[in-house]
Amino acid sequence: MLKFNKKRGMLEPEEYSYELQDVAKPNLFRDTFPYTDIPKIPFNNRIVPMNPPEEIWITDTTFRDGQQALAPFTVEQIIDLYELMHKLGGPNGVIKQTEFFLYSDKDREALKKCQEKGHRYPEITSWIRATKSDFKLVKEMGLKETGILTSCSDYHIFLKLKKTRREALGMYLDVVKAALDEGIIPRCHFEDITRADFYGFVIPFARALMKLAREAKIPIKIRACDTLGFGVAYPGAALPRNVNGIMYGLTTLADVPSEWLEWHGHNDFYRGLTNATFAWLYGCSGINGTLLGIGERTGNTPLEALCIEYIALRGDTNGLDLSVITEIARYIEDNLGYQIPPMQPFVGAHFNVTRAGIHADGLLKDEEIYNVFDTQKILNRPPDVAITDRSGLAGIAFWINSQLNVPEDKKVDKSHPGIAKIKDWIDEQFSKGRVNVVSDDEMLAQIKKHIPEYSKYKVKF
Repeated sequence: MLKFNKKRGMLEPEEYSYELQDVAKPNLFRDTFPYTDIPKIPFNNRIVPMNPPEEIWITDTTFRDGQQALAPFTVEQIIDLYELMHKLGGPNGVIKQTEFFLYSDKDREALKKCQEKGHRYPEITSWIRATKSDFKLVKEMGLKETGILTSCSDYHIFLKLKKTRREALGMYLDVVKAALDEGIIPRCHFEDITRADFYGFVIPFARALMKLAREAKIPIKIRACDTLGFGVAYPGAALPRNVNGIMYGLTTLADVPSEWLEWHGHNDFYRGLTNATFAWLYGCSGINGTLLGIGERTGNTPLEALCIEYIALRGDTNGLDLSVITEIARYIEDNLGYQIPPMQPFVGAHFNVTRAGIHADGLLKDEEIYNVFDTQKILNRPPDVAITDRSGLAGIAFWINSQLNVPEDKKVDKSHPGIAKIKDWIDEQFSKGRVNVVSDDEMLAQIKKHIPEYSKYKVKF
């Protein structure tokens, strides 16, 4: 039978009706996931079309998934980070939502105090297990939406829940119905979707949810969770690992609207941001992440990276204030006891620092040669050099001009004889076996000794 697809504007054959396959034994995709070997990436060469949604946005799970990787946040820390997230996301809600745990008095207190801020964005939502007792907490907190853990791989259904697919599906739908009865939007977290039977469970489950949504006239959202980071975005890769195929299947075979669809990825195989970007490009409106990518194991997709990627894809900030990224990084290091890896993009201490003398020479002539973008203007982070035996004359001159904020008409040139004397001292230090970079205090002492006229400028700590 043929039907006209209004979304794509063309006549198409009616799709096969995907029914739940209630198997007796779990399908663990052992050819793809042998466990005693590196997971394999099979291809079936089925290419699906790119279909980016009209609107895309970012959602956050710092206070839920992210917090699981660090010492528990205090109420004050949660409030401060929520406020910074609000500033970063801007008035148009590019960072649309953030989710909270509800299980401790501290979590509920922090949630209430963040609610009292009165910010429209990010909207506060919650996360619960697929149990009706947990749902009572959502009602008590007066939330409009909650995430519900609805694990969809046989690893979870058979091995963790000790249920059949039909039993798991029934349990999930019961809790979803309870949310709908209260007028609360359920967000079903399809945990471990990249190891799930896509046609035998994922699509039938999604279609059942869309049927309930139509009947209740309330959205039912789906968060596709790449729980162990197995997702890949290679064209023609086979399901269940293919991010593009997952997005295409949910939007076309299950008719999930893009605005009800969200991607949650982990970085176990270095693919967190790439998979998130392809989820956007292939039909998903919402991408879930955490501040600095914190989270269990290798972490989540970094929220700040998603902000950069959003602008790169859309060509406009849409109200994002990227300078807040630097504020967030400093706050987390100063208050949460978390040491950011120095080379982490956008937030690490060395992300725009060069050690090579030839690169420093380029920065001295024009910082655009070796800096990814105007980090001073966009992130409030000027480019920098670390002083070692490899910095050269140019590196020393750049450090002085940059760190001492020397006016443009007073900048020291690498040909200044005092620069050569400082370099001789540095070379001598490293020839004696030194391995650590030269500190700011040491540089200031050398400047005072060899270029005293620049001692009047103060270092920017």
